[in-house]
Amino acid sequence: MSWVNELIDLYEKNSDKIGIIEYRGEIPYVLLPPFHTTVTAQITVTIDEKGNFMNAQFVDSDDKLTIIPVTEKSGSRTAGKEPHPLCDNLRYLAGDYAKYYEDDGVCNELYISQLDKWVQSDFCHDKVKAIYLYLKKGTLVQDLISQRIIKLNEKGLIDDKENIQGIVQTKAFVRFIVRFSGIKFQQNVPDECWRDRTLQECYIKYVRSQEKEKGMCYLTGNTESISYLHSKKIRNEGDGAKLISANDSQNFTYRGRFISREEAFAVGDETSQKVHNALKWIIRKQGAFFDTLAIVTWESNRLSMPRWNADTASITAEYESVQDEDEWDDEWEDDWDEKEGNKVSDGNEITAQKFYRALRGYGKKIDNTSFMMLLGFDAATPGRLSMVEEKTLDTARYLENIKKWHESCEWIHAKWNGEKWIRFSGMVGVKDVADILFGIENKGKLEIVDKNSKKLYAEVAERLIPCIWNGHKIPYDYVNRAVIKASSPLSYKERKNWERVLTLACSLVKKYKKQENEQEEWRVALDKKEKDRSYLYGRLLAVADRIEYRTYDESDKARVTNAKRYMSTFSQRPFETWKVIEESIQPYMNKLGIAERRFYENLLDEICNLFKKETFLDNNANKRLDGLYLLGFHSQSYDLKKIKKKILKIRKRRSKR
Repeated sequence: MSWVNELIDLYEKNSDKIGIIEYRGEIPYVLLPPFHTTVTAQITVTIDEKGNFMNAQFVDSDDKLTIIPVTEKSGSRTAGKEPHPLCDNLRYLAGDYAKYYEDDGVCNELYISQLDKWVQSDFCHDKVKAIYLYLKKGTLVQDLISQRIIKLNEKGLIDDKENIQGIVQTKAFVRFIVRFSGIKFQQNVPDECWRDRTLQECYIKYVRSQEKEKGMCYLTGNTESISYLHSKKIRNEGDGAKLISANDSQNFTYRGRFISREEAFAVGDETSQKVHNALKWIIRKQGAFFDTLAIVTWESNRLSMPRWNADTASITAEYESVQDEDEWDDEWEDDWDEKEGNKVSDGNEITAQKFYRALRGYGKKIDNTSFMMLLGFDAATPGRLSMVEEKTLDTARYLENIKKWHESCEWIHAKWNGEKWIRFSGMVGVKDVADILFGIENKGKLEIVDKNSKKLYAEVAERLIPCIWNGHKIPYDYVNRAVIKASSPLSYKERKNWERVLTLACSLVKKYKKQENEQEEWRVALDKKEKDRSYLYGRLLAVADRIEYRTYDESDKARVTNAKRYMSTFSQRPFETWKVIEESIQPYMNKLGIAERRFYENLLDEICNLFKKETFLDNNANKRLDGLYLLGFHSQSYDLKKIKKKILKIRKRRSKR
């Protein structure tokens, strides 16, 4: 099936959610009925069933999203005067607008004329009739002034310097509440026009009764009413870019190819409505945004799936938050416990074992026919939206590829969860990759702050999608950039920021080595038998760093060790630089206790004995190190920290005795 059919199918499967306003955090979203759109309203006017004014108030900031009916032309209006059928801004609704602001009154005339046709039709609604009766009186602005909603200037005209929630008063959007009494009051129907499904259904029937000549829809092949004006607001409520647009009245676009636009491209009105409404809904519900790029994924059977762009900790936490204890697959968990290497004994809050457990939980719900869809949209120009990504993948394969991505990049990472730093085993999220590789330190965090550079979020996402979804190779320039940045610890004020760069570099180097040689597997756990030259030099650097750091007192904690100071040069000319570092750590070595000094001396000897003789030949001695030296550095540092923790635990036990 094409992406169009999938969006139509998505719309049909979620028809029970049509017209229901939901929230993603604090952001509202809704699956729109056909021939409707959403606007941000500033004023709510309440009237009774006979069209009598009751009161008016400002719209609450948490309840601004408003569903309104639209015509084919008003839904696409930019600078024209096409009125919306029911709710609109003051210029259209207020019969007395020209009394309080310079205006020709044409917009109000067009609006009342159009509303009158709906009222006179067989598909009129009681609320529509009440609104019509009220607006025919031409007292809207006067009523709003009496309620102190609209402010006048010294000339007695609407003050166009005053704003309502950031919108100039003259352009304020008005929505309606109609209060009923008697039998109608007892009905289980909301008074708010924008929540009333019966009103929405009346308008849908009214539009269908006026359908023009039908033709063949090029998207579905069905015969239906054709539309050449299509929806905007796809990525967000302020998005003016359209996915389908043709406004060339001079036929220049079709010259030499077609006679008219009908021959070039024709889309059914309701097909367009369903496709665009489903797309808006799913993007707001679960889309990921990378600057101007919006990427959305969904599962064909409406099942929740791990997010492709999330870090390992988030995937695990999101799964655990929606599961009951009796839903855990204990038998499967025991199987994993028996496998060597699946336990993470570093005290992490999020372990590799929990991640695999979550993926297994997701996998239990899928069937052989389900699949994942991915669509990506970006604006080529302010008015044109292009589809830049489209992928379809079996759900089982999707889960397997998510597992491989996090498994092949697995390292120990740290992230700020809003309250504290936590560590987890796995891979960081896609946005974190962009921030770490291309960001700078800002308010203690690594992030891309330059407005022009934010497009790098989209670039990183587009380049990593094939790696995550299809198992393609990691871009080498990302690996190289991470290694270079990790080799410059002095570039960072905050140690945590450099450590994030270091651990990402380790993940990318590990992934790169794995894809170059399937048998080459690197882990966080220190490999004391590894004889790779770069890995061993990294271990030496970590030991030198630890020796100097062990002699610091509390006032010295901010000092940078010689090992980190020479790190960049060390990666370029290791043999020469190690001599300098080794000499510089001797005074610090002498400050250590005898037992600790002997431990580090023996460790350095142990590492040096693993070097091959040919490593120190003239041609190889000073050869540049590859990214493996960072793995050796981090693994050795991590191992030394664990030794310290063990010693502290032993001392605590002895002191208790």
